[in-house]
Order: sequence, then structure tokens, then C-alpha cells
Amino acid sequence: MAKKVRIPTPLRKLTNNEELVEVNAATIGEAITELQSRYPGIAERLVDEKGEVRRFVNVYVNEEDIRFLKGSQTALKDGDEISIIPAIAGG
Repeated sequence: MAKKVRIPTPLRKLTNNEELVEVNAATIGEAITELQSRYPGIAERLVDEKGEVRRFVNVYVNEEDIRFLKGSQTALKDGDEISIIPAIAGG
């Protein structure tokens, strides 16, 4: 069983307007790599030059923030749901 990645509206133009994408990755980092191979340009919006998730991007695995887990090394298991949520600035 694959893991599901919920794509936020601002990034759907890169995923052919798909809201939910399945990946077969073992970690968050691998999931981002897999997304990049299928949807070129998505990784640069999610990770920095070191491969770490950008400050203004929140990633959750089953509603748990990966910053409180193991970041991009957070392990994934079958059936997990990954949510990518870009921060929204306002003022």
C-alpha cells in the first residue's frame, strides 16, 4: 500500500491539478525526491539547497509535524498520509 501526499492548491499546477498523489517512499526525503521525479520543480518549492524542508513549508505525517519527529528522515509506513501546508503570511 502506498503513502498518500496531499498537495496544497498553490502547488497543484505542478501536479496536473492532482490533490492527492501516491508515493512508495520510506521517508519524507524520499517522498519529496519521488515527487520531484514525477513533477519537476516541486522540490525547489519544498526543500532548501541542503535538502531540508523550508522554514515556511509545514509537512505533517498523519497530523504530526515532522519538525517534532525526524524532519526529512521521518519514516513512513503503508497507509500514512502526508500533508504539505505552505505558511501563509499576512499583515
